[in-house]
Amino acid sequence: MSALESLRRLTPQQRNTVIASYLGWTLDAFDFFILVFVLKYIAEEFHTDVPAVSVAIFLTLAMRALGALIFGLAADRYGRRITLMADVLLYSIFEFLTGFSTGLTMFLVLRALYGIAMGGEWGVGASLVMETVPEESRGIVSGILQAGYPTGYLLASIVFFLLFPVIGWRGMFFVGAAPALLVLYIRRNVEESPAFLKRQAEGSRPFLTALRQNIPLFIWAVLLMTAFNFFSHGTQDIYPTFLETQRSYSSYTVGAIAIVYNIGAICGGLFFGALSQRIGRRRAIVIAALIAVPVAPLWAYAPGPVLLAIGAFLMQFFVQGAWGIVPVHLNELSPDEVRGTFPGLAYQLGNLLASGNATLQAGLAVRWDGDYAYALLIVAAIVALVVAALAGFGYEKKDVRFGTEEADEPHRAMQI
Repeated sequence: MSALESLRRLTPQQRNTVIASYLGWTLDAFDFFILVFVLKYIAEEFHTDVPAVSVAIFLTLAMRALGALIFGLAADRYGRRITLMADVLLYSIFEFLTGFSTGLTMFLVLRALYGIAMGGEWGVGASLVMETVPEESRGIVSGILQAGYPTGYLLASIVFFLLFPVIGWRGMFFVGAAPALLVLYIRRNVEESPAFLKRQAEGSRPFLTALRQNIPLFIWAVLLMTAFNFFSHGTQDIYPTFLETQRSYSSYTVGAIAIVYNIGAICGGLFFGALSQRIGRRRAIVIAALIAVPVAPLWAYAPGPVLLAIGAFLMQFFVQGAWGIVPVHLNELSPDEVRGTFPGLAYQLGNLLASGNATLQAGLAVRWDGDYAYALLIVAAIVALVVAALAGFGYEKKDVRFGTEEADEPHRAMQI
């Protein structure tokens, strides 16, 4: 069955669930990536430097692990739907308050609180979707869901391109409060996960009990997500700063390039998500990660904005192509009774371990006389190879049936 055919067979309720979770991740990413465009301007207003402000990225990423645990446990106990609504509302509130920051300390505290709320959205939304759609639709739906991340980045790029000269960095964060409206859509159009309702009726073990039976799987998942987060954040977070600082491009040029590479990211997630339904999750990830390596020099060293935009389009096509498989891959590997917690916690612990990426790359650029391009290239090439190795020699449970004994077998997935 083709990817488009599998989408056409979704029921209206299943489509609403996909739309809601996609928008939740889109708007969450939109709020996060507003910051990467305005690091320089916040530093100027607070009389500090870019590395100091980039600590906000570190705090946001680091606190996401706590949010994944809190909201994941809530989702496994109270349901995916209500937890998703609470999470979206909270991250919208903290985003809005960020625009009122009076100094660097207040700004950093609010970004840490935003990180907690942001950390809960992906795991809860992904489990709700994957437990709702049929097995044959998971690959393309995974690509759609993960495409929400570059879509959010794209929206932030457009807002920066069009509105930043008028509303400034504070206004960017005020616009970021808009996702709160998504709660109304979820409340009206989305139902609870069938797999959760079935598990709730049968009862379940505590999270730690289920986790102890899957320790090797969980450790591997955290390591994979650490590499994946270095892969994405290492190619995204300071790229606008590189364009502004090292290439001295205007906000309009930076915004235009960002729009181009986020279109590439969306296309890549959809393509490789659908491809993984045919050739397997691990193989599709390995292909996307390895092709990113020879693309990296064009992405970092192209001589003009047009070639840089082409390189950035290709780079994000393969980076987010690999990422497009992550939602379905982690959810298929997760035991049924902790699916609200397991994927999101593994993902966000990986974020925690990779949370110093922006500060690391900014620091390396300063050490290398402002050479952001070299810092970007080195990190991207190394982590692409690590992602390919961890995925290729890891686990897979493609098309596992949720709600069956197969889904809870701790070592069945091992394929080396």
